[in-house]
Amino acid sequence: MNKNRITGAAKEFAGATKEAIGKAVGDAKLTADGKVEKLSGKVQNAVGGLEDTLKK
Repeated sequence: MNKNRITGAAKEFAGATKEAIGKAVGDAKLTADGKVEKLSGKVQNAVGGLEDTLKK
C-alpha cells in the first residue's frame, strides 16, 4: 500500500463527511465541496492502486 492510496482514502472519508454535514444543515456549497473532495480521493486511491500493480 503506497502513500497515494492512504491519502486518497483519507480524502474520500473527509469528503463523505463534508457531504453528509452539508446535506444535514442544508448547505449546498459544503455538500458540493464534499462531493468534489470525495471524487478526488477516489481518483488518488485508484492511482495508488495502479502504482502498486505496476510495481509487482
